[in-house]
Amino acid sequence: MANPYDILGVARDASQDDIRKAYRKAAKLSHPDLNPGKPEAEARFKDISAAYDIIGDEAKRKRYDAGEIDETGAEKPPERHYYREYAEADPNFRYGARGSQNRTAGDAAPDFDYDIFSDLFGGRGGGERFRMPPQDVRYALDVDFLDAVKGARKTVRMPDGKTLDIAIPPGIAEGKVLRLKGQGLPGSDGKAGDAFVEISVLPRPGFTREGHDILSAVPVSLGEALNGASVRVDTVDGPVDVKVPKFAKDGTKLRLRGKGVPKGNAGGRGDQYVTIRIAPPEGADDDLARFMAEWEAKHPQNPRQEGGS
Repeated sequence: MANPYDILGVARDASQDDIRKAYRKAAKLSHPDLNPGKPEAEARFKDISAAYDIIGDEAKRKRYDAGEIDETGAEKPPERHYYREYAEADPNFRYGARGSQNRTAGDAAPDFDYDIFSDLFGGRGGGERFRMPPQDVRYALDVDFLDAVKGARKTVRMPDGKTLDIAIPPGIAEGKVLRLKGQGLPGSDGKAGDAFVEISVLPRPGFTREGHDILSAVPVSLGEALNGASVRVDTVDGPVDVKVPKFAKDGTKLRLRGKGVPKGNAGGRGDQYVTIRIAPPEGADDDLARFMAEWEAKHPQNPRQEGGS
């Protein structure tokens, strides 16, 4: 695999936040679900996910930058000494253990086996061998606005090709991370790391989330605003009828209790606030213009003046 910084298109001194943003942008463009029938996109997505697994984790990033692990997250074995190093050394130098003083032809016999084979096989007498620890993996999951509010179950494909059934808890927010214990990659001892799934909530036209509250708007006619009316309003639970008070002004907010986002362990839900937007009348004619002129003559209006008329 190529350098993870190059794959995500970030500099080596990029902040963790910049790396996260670059990953989310690249992952969305290459996600297999958005590129059906394109194996090159799937391969690119796997590379992006693997790169983020290394430098998206601050601890792993430090180890990678220090040369302790490679692009796959595997431990780099200790530096080995090869024959060429000695062949190009001083002619009086004899093969020996690292750190020993140079021996000349009259010195005792060199410890040949120690130098070459102990590095390769874990030390004299077969000491501790190289082990790969369990590896954590990271994944970004796009969740529909309604699923984030109400909760859902999703089957997702992980970077290594494995599929996981994930429970999306009701009320989950943008940027939250779900930890799936034991769903990462196994180490040499067979134990697996964890999978960390970062949630990205997709926008939904007509709704905006603010904490545990949901904001929306409803257009009403001038007549409905003046005389009051019952209008249909969309909520995350489905449409409901809402009463518009008589003489309602543009920007008036109506509160729908308990129609917001679940509060998790705290219990209950937030509210939905619906802003009234008065729509200009369609099909205005001379009769309406004359009526408004006569009415405003008796009730002078100046909407540009602070505080209204």
